[in-house]
Amino acid sequence: MAEPIITPDNSLNRRDFLKTSGLASGALLISVALPGCSSLGHKGMVSQQQWQASAWVRIDTDDKVTFVLDRVEMGQGTYSGLVTLLCEELEVEPASVAVEFAEVDSIYNNPLYKLQITGGSTSIASSYERIRIAGATAREMLKQAAARVLNEPVASLRCEQGQVFSANRQPIRYGQLVHLAAVESVPGNLELKQPEQFRYIGKNAQRLDTRGKITGQAQYGIDVELPGMLYAVVSRAPAYGGTVKTYDASAAKAAAGVVDVLEIAAAGRHGIAVVARSYWQARKAQQLLKIEWQTPANAPSDASVWRQYEQDLDQDSGDTLRNNGNFRRAAKQATSQLQAEYRLPYLAHATLEPQVCVVSANRHGMEVWAPTQAPSLARIAAAKHSRYSVDDILVHTTWIGGGFGRRLMQDFVAECAFIADRLQQPVKLIFSREEDTQHDYYRPASLHRLTATFDAQGQLNGWQHRLAHPKVMHWFVPDAAAAQYHFMPKFMFSTLAVAGKLGEGILAPNDTSGYEGANDLPYAIDNLRMDFVHSEPGVPVGYWRAVGHSHNGFVTESFIDELAHQQQQDPLDFRRRLLQQHPRALAVLDKAAALASWGQPLPGCKQGLAIHKSFGSWVAQIADVQVQNGSIRVKRVVCVVDCGVVVNPDIVRAQMEGGIIFGLTAALYGKINLLNGTVQQSNFHDYPLLRLEETPAIEVAIIDSTAEPTGVGEPGVPPLAAAVANAVFVATGQRLRQLPLQPS
Repeated sequence: MAEPIITPDNSLNRRDFLKTSGLASGALLISVALPGCSSLGHKGMVSQQQWQASAWVRIDTDDKVTFVLDRVEMGQGTYSGLVTLLCEELEVEPASVAVEFAEVDSIYNNPLYKLQITGGSTSIASSYERIRIAGATAREMLKQAAARVLNEPVASLRCEQGQVFSANRQPIRYGQLVHLAAVESVPGNLELKQPEQFRYIGKNAQRLDTRGKITGQAQYGIDVELPGMLYAVVSRAPAYGGTVKTYDASAAKAAAGVVDVLEIAAAGRHGIAVVARSYWQARKAQQLLKIEWQTPANAPSDASVWRQYEQDLDQDSGDTLRNNGNFRRAAKQATSQLQAEYRLPYLAHATLEPQVCVVSANRHGMEVWAPTQAPSLARIAAAKHSRYSVDDILVHTTWIGGGFGRRLMQDFVAECAFIADRLQQPVKLIFSREEDTQHDYYRPASLHRLTATFDAQGQLNGWQHRLAHPKVMHWFVPDAAAAQYHFMPKFMFSTLAVAGKLGEGILAPNDTSGYEGANDLPYAIDNLRMDFVHSEPGVPVGYWRAVGHSHNGFVTESFIDELAHQQQQDPLDFRRRLLQQHPRALAVLDKAAALASWGQPLPGCKQGLAIHKSFGSWVAQIADVQVQNGSIRVKRVVCVVDCGVVVNPDIVRAQMEGGIIFGLTAALYGKINLLNGTVQQSNFHDYPLLRLEETPAIEVAIIDSTAEPTGVGEPGVPPLAAAVANAVFVATGQRLRQLPLQPS
């Protein structure tokens, strides 16, 4: 392999340059230093192979462009969206770019969370500028290199289709320029394209991950196979916090293919792992285990959860998170008021790919292959449950068959690392569908009490919302805190976990998961009070698609609809009067009303409306609903979204459609029941998903906007249940205040 010739001045003529670049091989790896990302840097290291700068984009001498994807792809479109941002500035075709999933490195931390995680509908919003800057930086450095070769001003050159063009010379391919570009200075006065110059951003384009998924080339976690790999399954205590009292594994150990049976304690769960040479051998042997479980005396059931919520709301004033005006005075002076109580159940994530992990452990270290939304947390979970230090663990992120927040929790990594560490062999751990349903980190159940007051003129002048809800952060922080301070010794991890819970707002972010979408109610109400009561029943909870907005969107939009009907006002007009300070909300509402022909529902249907802002995006939905014999059939949903600048309209529409279907599944069917700490649902027969024949016609419109891009993966969920429930009220006169929706 020839060593690249780097010439820092203009003495290299075009002929010599072309000869040199044709012989040389290697790559240009670009990064840029951004505020708040101190680990980023233009290192300027030149070697025979490549110039490295710990970056998102690599350009090889054969013109191959590789993008390092620092957000996971779980169906939401980050693979295509972030590549589009790069290509817009780098001037290469998105379809020509190879993509690699990033390893764990602080350089790839989500700047909004300071951890390497994908969640909160932040991938495009947090990367819109920095990935474009990375592409533009590479482009300008390539132009600077070409200017030296051509002895022409940089301003006279342009880039297109992976080449640098001059007015009077043949174009030079990027691959021919990489070694010269490596010694160029990073431009200080970088200019990004203006919207009118966009070639890719804002245009409908085929998703770049489609072919790999259709052909099976995309490797999901469940697809990972290693030489000599063993398969593990785990029987877990039915109730969270339960332990193994006694067990007899003699029959299981004697079963064909079984390598080992061991007791396991990881991520707060206890159980018995069966390890065999094939998955089905492990499953068959698992059935031979005889286990007696010790269940906690206070294991929660549905009745005890609601009783605790009721008592806490009755006895605890909670934290007042918003207190505009004086609600108590408004209530005393009110000529009328309305009170309502809303209840929302626990929900499972039900990802189509169950939880799965592959871990290889030996004397040199540990490697993890996992469909995780949080690679940095996966590394911590593996370290906590093995002999290895964080620096000895390498995490490979795979394609993900659905996340919805479930894969922010790392129990499946912890268990697999525990087993592989003890066996010192490659192990694949797979949850069955039943195990996945019964050992989830659930969307929290919540209890809401609302009161609204009206003055003598019949104007809404008071709103109080009190809710009881656990803190998801308390379940998330044990791994998150250690990941934040991963440089500390392992024995400090448990201390960090405790400190993270106690130091909310200092050592850990404030947990807004219970009240987001309620404390920032957009309606103009003079006296508005919102109280949050932390109530912890001991049920494992996690982040579920749209998080707190998923229940607060239903509650607030159902209650505002109640108020409109109580005042005998059109629900659209009622909302419009209260949203005059939010022109973007009004634009979304008006467009939805026009597209749905508000007031003229489909034959046999009634219409319901809801609007909600989450993750920076406004979404309005109008549902045409038919109710017959107590059965709800949603015929059509019209959805309008304002999410700022749109990178790929097709992906935005797909995410709205997916959010509507996801939300409708929860609205009609979603419910997890508990009895003595044990989840009663087990599979899709008793925790069903919406079927194709039940799916409504969905129409999505996107507001044209030049505002900064905001989230789209989750905002389609919050308004849906309220829109349907509000239509059911018009059809039946029944106000449904709990989910799933079940009219009598």
